[in-house]
Amino acid sequence: MAESFDLIIIGSGPGGYTTAARAAADGRRVAIVERDHLGGTCLNRGCIPTKVMCHGAEAGEAFAAIAARRADVIGQLREAVATVLAGVTVIHGNAIFVDAHTLAVEGPDEILITAPEIIIATGSAPAALPIPGASLAMSSDDLLALDELPASLAIVGGGVIGMEFASALNALGVKVTVIEYCPEILPAVDAEVAKRLRMTLKRRGIDIHTGAAVTALTESEAGVTVAFTVKGREKSVEAAAALMAVGRKAVVPQGSVEAGVTLDRRGFIVTDDRFMTSAEGVYAIGDVNGKCLLAHAAEAQGHRVLGLPVNLDVIPAVCFTSPAVATVGLTAAQAREKGYEPRESSATFRSNGYALAIGEPNGMVKMVTDATTGRMLGCHICGPHAADLIAEPALAIAHGLTAADIASTVHAHPTLCETVARAAAH
Repeated sequence: MAESFDLIIIGSGPGGYTTAARAAADGRRVAIVERDHLGGTCLNRGCIPTKVMCHGAEAGEAFAAIAARRADVIGQLREAVATVLAGVTVIHGNAIFVDAHTLAVEGPDEILITAPEIIIATGSAPAALPIPGASLAMSSDDLLALDELPASLAIVGGGVIGMEFASALNALGVKVTVIEYCPEILPAVDAEVAKRLRMTLKRRGIDIHTGAAVTALTESEAGVTVAFTVKGREKSVEAAAALMAVGRKAVVPQGSVEAGVTLDRRGFIVTDDRFMTSAEGVYAIGDVNGKCLLAHAAEAQGHRVLGLPVNLDVIPAVCFTSPAVATVGLTAAQAREKGYEPRESSATFRSNGYALAIGEPNGMVKMVTDATTGRMLGCHICGPHAADLIAEPALAIAHGLTAADIASTVHAHPTLCETVARAAAH
């Protein structure tokens, strides 16, 4: 006989464990099923370990010290997640759908469990290009498991994952080449901000090829040869190793489709605005639904499933390169497509006293506003502590504030956020 719960969540990443803890705090009997370590990809193989690497590289730490600190940080956070889940029944094993309300758990805990509501929060895994020799490249999971770094690395993909590794590994002494299919790195980011980052990284010695289609990977005496075409011309680069950083694919629990869950053409789970799937009472949050592959988006989506108030229209994103890039809302091009008359204004960190004091004057803040109303539509930052600075513009956009509202607010001096205020005032 199946053990009954009010709610079952598959996956203990940021979306899964925060939703489980909140539902349990509200008095519901909750179970969470995890086949690996608590914390999911974000804590164990994603956000956290990569940020330890990025920070350590920027601080000039040796790779061995970074690896040791990474293991320590992951261990501490796993314990923290376990504490958060104190009121939740944690079941270790692989969840398989028997029907839309019943799961068989295979592993140390071989049991049947049932609930009127089930949330799929199983995340994603590294994807690979369908090209010859793709298996010769490491995934981000593989790279984070290395005990020592290669002398050189060819990175296929210039998105957030690829550029974070490029920036960190370059600082650690690895010769890095990035090959990106789109005309610019960080394709989802404002083009001027992305170009500024690309030029900065090129000055640091990173080779970056844009508008380049990778066609094959082959073994070579040096390690790996990556062949690609640019404007019809065939080129190649040799490196000791290659990293495939071309996006993520959904991890869908076995039996989901048979239980009534529909997948889109990319293999992600289809949901409505409240993240219910085509199976009544079955929800999907986070990477697995393909809407926004960010940990904080997964947590926010979990809040929506529980009926909590949350604004899912404004979700900031950060690339932890050096300098960092952060973005929220619309670019000018996107605003124009939506019928706005966008106005752009910007300010650089070069005239910011605190940026000069900490030796990080490189970068800019760009704001996009509605020319008619002055309402904030987007903000794009490349520079020191961009991840923290983006919070103020995100709040302004979420609440319909204007650039004048930011500019007229007194900002402490000397601080980096003064550059945000200057961009708003222009």
